[in-house]
Amino acid sequence: MTHSDTAHGKIPVTVLTGFLGAGKTTLVNHILTAQHGRRIAVIENEFGDIPVDNALVISSDEEIFEMANGCCLCCTARSDLIDILRRLRTRDRLDRVLIETSGMADPNPIAQTFFVDDEVAAHYALDAVVTLVDARHAGVHLDAYEAGLGHAGPAHQVVDQIAFADRIVVNKTDLVTPEETEALTGRLRRINATAGISTSRHAAVDLDTVLGVAAFDLARASTADRRWLEEDSGHWHDPDITSVSVELAGDLDRTALEEWLARLGAARGPDLYRIKGILALAGEDRRCVLQGLHRLHELSEGAPWQRGEPRRSRLVLIGRGLDRAELEAGLRACTTPATGAVAGRPAASGAPYGA
Repeated sequence: MTHSDTAHGKIPVTVLTGFLGAGKTTLVNHILTAQHGRRIAVIENEFGDIPVDNALVISSDEEIFEMANGCCLCCTARSDLIDILRRLRTRDRLDRVLIETSGMADPNPIAQTFFVDDEVAAHYALDAVVTLVDARHAGVHLDAYEAGLGHAGPAHQVVDQIAFADRIVVNKTDLVTPEETEALTGRLRRINATAGISTSRHAAVDLDTVLGVAAFDLARASTADRRWLEEDSGHWHDPDITSVSVELAGDLDRTALEEWLARLGAARGPDLYRIKGILALAGEDRRCVLQGLHRLHELSEGAPWQRGEPRRSRLVLIGRGLDRAELEAGLRACTTPATGAVAGRPAASGAPYGA
């Protein structure tokens, strides 16, 4: 790293933000597998009531804490963040803390934590706010914002995350042309003229550009948002954006699952911001990891199921105007004949999308 991992004896903290599907968890995994020799504590925040992100982070020696409270860190969960930071102080040889926020989070109030709580401020130093931007989909949100259509919804959150960044990583550049990447970078510069901007594929960044950079500038942050140290800055969440969590015992049929995901994407693609899950597929001895956004999804091989471990699928969908009953029914229709009950939930009415 180009900067010492300790600032005046404090533990440096990097806040990793970015809208849903930008690649934050992929970057966390990249950091954890890099040969940097540092002991890092990772704090994950879910926007949903079933923990999934922890299982998506690869196995490592690092400490991983997860807050699956159905709320962004920028709301009531901030007290949970403070509690975790206090507990981390008792751990031996902790070099750095990495906070991966929910895609719905405004990084502003998270940064406040390191200045308004005396105990946290005495032992931790905010090193940088790093914002990942999805090269393929960010333009849609910026278009809405510039047209005056998104000043109280997802576009507003995307712009907030970009505006408050110390470092911006334009990710997934392999999905767009160099000209589109250049045009997007220019738009980001108009929102944030001072942040360092880099590009990446699969979030494979040079760690010296995002860790240990001492980039967080309190004076600049205060100028950008004069309310940023106020306890209640009126952070707004679009009430139409919801998180639907589904858990199924038993196995899913892979073909039926793929067909359902295709129908779901065709029917609700623009409103379906994020899909992620850990799934049990019939005939496969490893977990299946599902990642998706809008009409795109990917199934990949995960860790093996342990002997005697109950096989179950956990799925979280985040989007606008989602119908829980239809989503539960759709996933249940993918189960093998021996299974089909939603764990811990009564059967829901309604047909699956496209059925």
